Amino acid sequence: MLIVSYDIKDDKMRTRFSKMLQRHGAIRLQYSVYEVQNTNRVVRLMLGRIEAFAKHFTNDDSVVVFEADAAKTLKYGNAIHRDQPLVFF
Repeated sequence: MLIVSYDIKDDKMRTRFSKMLQRHGAIRLQYSVYEVQNTNRVVRLMLGRIEAFAKHFTNDDSVVVFEADAAKTLKYGNAIHRDQPLVFF
């Protein structure tokens, strides 16, 4: 399972990112937070697509991917500069 949270400044990029998540079975939990529960293959595909989008993110954008294992949290854009430990409730 993945939780994907994003804050993308550019409207067009944000819309494309959101639609990509939805096309791959992500369920919207909040406006910019999605849950991905699927097979390992689909989850790996999703991570690859997010990585491809990450090449276009600016310092104004922030994407955080939470995996079931907190040690595997991925950060893109501005989020990579926040190295504080994460606490899950």
